[in-house]
Amino acid sequence: MPTALITGITGQDGSYLAELLLEKGYEVYGVSRRSSTDTTTRITHILGKVHLISADLLDHGSLLHAVEESMPDEVYNLAAQSFVKDSWNQPVLTAEFTGVGVIRLLEAVRRVTPKARFYQASSSEMFGQVQAVPQNERTSFHPRSPYGVAKLYGHWATINYRESFGIHANSGILFNHESPRRGLEFVTRKITYHAALIKHGLVGEVRLGNLEARRDWGYAGDYVEAMWRMLQQDEPGDYVISTEETHSVREFAELAFARVGLDYRDYVKVDPRFYRPAEVDLLIGDSSQARKTLGWTRTVNFEQLVNLMADADVALVERLQTANQPLPMSYE
Repeated sequence: MPTALITGITGQDGSYLAELLLEKGYEVYGVSRRSSTDTTTRITHILGKVHLISADLLDHGSLLHAVEESMPDEVYNLAAQSFVKDSWNQPVLTAEFTGVGVIRLLEAVRRVTPKARFYQASSSEMFGQVQAVPQNERTSFHPRSPYGVAKLYGHWATINYRESFGIHANSGILFNHESPRRGLEFVTRKITYHAALIKHGLVGEVRLGNLEARRDWGYAGDYVEAMWRMLQQDEPGDYVISTEETHSVREFAELAFARVGLDYRDYVKVDPRFYRPAEVDLLIGDSSQARKTLGWTRTVNFEQLVNLMADADVALVERLQTANQPLPMSYE
């Protein structure tokens, strides 16, 4: 039975990856940060099947302990301060957690299990002010946020450890990927959750930033399959994972509200507070290398993704109302 260690197991990607690995017969360990509030909502259904270890990317000693306790064959680093907007408010924390944290984990792997295969969650935000359209593994980087800068540090650290120490270290340059498990602070989930609230008469509008911003949006459940496939290759590498399509925030809102029987134009308000200090340009990935080498393709298209998220949020609101339970706080 192979063993995997997942940092960020309680997040969107971590929960889907844990499910995938369990289905494939892995023994799964997950790193979670100690918190006074419950952070296991996304993995409640598999808590009895995974081993949770308390550790933190800010604490090298705790990561050494996590690797020593799990002795993994595969390590997936999915933990990060992952919200771009907050990276402007907490740039130093984002750098420590999302950037330097990668070095701390790589060092733990190098010292304890140097034969383990390593996956780093890189990001399309590293492209930022794009130098070519579409973006592939050879496109130059120009990040436009503290988050993108921190991700680029972690990306190059992974390459450096691969070249310097022979670690089977891989980076997945993942473009935006969403699901019903996406946090409420992200624009896609903010849209579908507010559409559900408005449908039930609980709020009257949703405030968004730049409706013309365009992204390459895929389904998180598809993207964790690509992560696993990278670590099954004989040789390590870096791969762009994307849908090779681009859509605007406006398109996303139009589809989400239409799914619940509403016209987005009646409820979506543009608020300058939600504009980025520096917007990224046209992000659209070229995943031909992943198709050729990994045999990976997506299974959920853009409209299916929006419908999946909208349906899940309508069901969530209805379920909590029926049970007289408090609704999650909407993100402003």
